Amino acid sequence: MDYQSIIDKYYPSENELRRILLLHSRQVADRCLKIAKAHPELRLDEEFLEEAAMLHDIGIFRCNAPNIQCFGTAPYICHGYIGGQILREEGFERHALVCERHTGTGLSREQIETRKLPLPLDRSYEPDVLEEQVVCYADKFYSKSHIEHERTVVETAQSLEKFGQEGVQKFLKWVDLFE
Repeated sequence: MDYQSIIDKYYPSENELRRILLLHSRQVADRCLKIAKAHPELRLDEEFLEEAAMLHDIGIFRCNAPNIQCFGTAPYICHGYIGGQILREEGFERHALVCERHTGTGLSREQIETRKLPLPLDRSYEPDVLEEQVVCYADKFYSKSHIEHERTVVETAQSLEKFGQEGVQKFLKWVDLFE
């Protein structure tokens, strides 16, 4: 798989959104690869990790998030679902699942229903396999709106508090597993 050709297809112009996407995705990918190298016992698929990390936010251009130069129409919460659609159309089901499952620490059906999130309920939005979890975890350390800043574990846990303690606890379990 050539993840760069997919990025180029959907982000063909040199502009701020492409710059943000590439920088953020590279930050996430590098952290994923660092985790894989530090934990050979987890037997993570490093090639897939890099590809998935580079593509996990491929759907942001279709969302409305002007602060990060996204001028689409969909709510930003839909970017993972949209990215999943894009990667399925490209023939990459496994990568599509990473897109769909990286938001927060994953979204349960109950969270989607309770918060009335505009996501279809016909699939799981919770990271399942280790590679999905690693990308989801690594992503939490980097914000596209503060692109140069790498959060600490404490800052990351605090950023998740607004979504409830369940996500914070899942994140802290990942800290124990991946750090």
